[in-house]
Amino acid sequence: MEIDPWVWWLIGAAGLGVGLVITAMPELGMLAVGAVAAAAAAGAFGGDTLVIQVAVFAVVSTALIAVVRPIAARHRAQRPQLATGVDALKGKQAVVLERVDRSGGRIKLAGEVWSARSLDTDRVYEVGEEVDVVDIEGATAIIM
Repeated sequence: MEIDPWVWWLIGAAGLGVGLVITAMPELGMLAVGAVAAAAAAGAFGGDTLVIQVAVFAVVSTALIAVVRPIAARHRAQRPQLATGVDALKGKQAVVLERVDRSGGRIKLAGEVWSARSLDTDRVYEVGEEVDVVDIEGATAIIM
């Protein structure tokens, strides 16, 4: 009993799929798609077209790797970073508890009392005003 070439391509695609799951290498998934395309070519053109099958496998696999890989790399690089600690406080709003000027004052930020000073040395913030935290220097919030 002879097995049709398209079946061999599907077995190869399944093997690559298993490799993808085990190693988490996305390139193996792209090669598996190329093998499925080669299986489709074998089914469409018959089993005697090994050159066409290999060409379809190579073209589809190479195209997927050339197109999908750079897109995935860009998405990986653009992941938002989770801000923690004082970095998470930058950009938050606070309420002035004691008058804030260039020499200091107090604000309520994220439920805690912080020392603060004005970013603009000529600006004064009065009690009750809402302000934005632009930076944290040590234990002092810089506001505007």
